[in-house]
Amino acid sequence: MSWRQRGRIQLQQLATEQPNLASSALDRMSSLGIARVINSEDAKVAKAVARVLPSIAQAIDWIAEAFRLGGRLIYVGTGTSGRIAALDAAECPPTFNTKPRMVQFIIAGGRRALGAAVESNEDSRQAGQREMARKAPAAKDVVVGLAASGRTPFTVAALAYARQRGARTVALTCNRNSPLERAADLAIVTDVGPEVIAGSTRLKAGTAQKMVLNMLSTGALTRLGYVHGNLMVNVRPKNSKLRERGVGIIQRLTGVSRRKAEKTLLEAGSTALALVMLQAGVDLATAQRALTAAGQRVGGAVKIAAQDQDRSI
Repeated sequence: MSWRQRGRIQLQQLATEQPNLASSALDRMSSLGIARVINSEDAKVAKAVARVLPSIAQAIDWIAEAFRLGGRLIYVGTGTSGRIAALDAAECPPTFNTKPRMVQFIIAGGRRALGAAVESNEDSRQAGQREMARKAPAAKDVVVGLAASGRTPFTVAALAYARQRGARTVALTCNRNSPLERAADLAIVTDVGPEVIAGSTRLKAGTAQKMVLNMLSTGALTRLGYVHGNLMVNVRPKNSKLRERGVGIIQRLTGVSRRKAEKTLLEAGSTALALVMLQAGVDLATAQRALTAAGQRVGGAVKIAAQDQDRSI
């Protein structure tokens, strides 16, 4: 039996490739019927993610530790998985004001694959290893490989290379006992079952991947103080919406007037700095030093700044 034949048999055995009885008559359903069956199947995704929360928590701890050490979170995937990874990486800087190097992504086919299908690249183990080598993964990094099937050669090879180089590795897949799971230090297996359209893993599998990546990046950056309470205190006022959000956060946490919040935000250029200035009653330079000393944690920076203020009195 050739490797292509073995591959076809293995693919046919995957849970995500099986026909879904609930949608077997999808082509004969009304628009409302189609929406109902997809919605019903989507309701199963959150339950599948809930079953692997301990593994997700372990990954969050690893990523937070990597960030503390100056390391990176590197996602790698192909097709839908790669695009979901790119989305999460791209949204971290505007949400948390992280540096772009902190959360990165690799997608088979490069950036052109973000807007066009280039699936042939998925089969190349050499390409996966080569692209990961360009990132020079090290012990202080965490690499997350995404593949619904768990068998994509590009992603398996990339993850295996990162692990060989000492990085902590996480497999995110929707099928158990896969090559990707075996290549990783930790596996997060969201068993979402058959898709509404058999094998179309842009559906439930893609939704599960998005949910998990939301938890990984948000959880790790929250642990590091990029969130205060449940507010985006590190948001940068780069447009009118973000300025308005920053003013609202400042008013909510300090109780100052809108005029005072706007004035302080304009002076500080940062919602976090404005909060430290107002809550500790210090100038911009003192707030900047305190925020750096506190590792960008607003709560810790306020305490440091207030102590410095007391010593100077």
